[in-house]
Amino acid sequence: MSETQELLQFPCDFPIKIMGENSDAFEKAALDIISEKAPETDIKNVSVRLSSKGNYRAISVVIKAQSREALDALYLALTSHPLVRVVL
Repeated sequence: MSETQELLQFPCDFPIKIMGENSDAFEKAALDIISEKAPETDIKNVSVRLSSKGNYRAISVVIKAQSREALDALYLALTSHPLVRVVL
């Protein structure tokens, strides 16, 4: 078992921050991916902030991660999307 798997016990709440261009299309794409990959997540508890110059949008959400594999699939889907710049 890896060190990361030992630190997380699933299912768990897991905070994620997604950064991308400041557009409604980015926000919709990110939330659609979260809804698909982590359907137990309450999308109503999402925080959205703009960068100081308004060029980028950051979405913070606490997802319900069911397994390490589900978390990895979510990260892969988010980082693969062309409108997403960074996922933390």
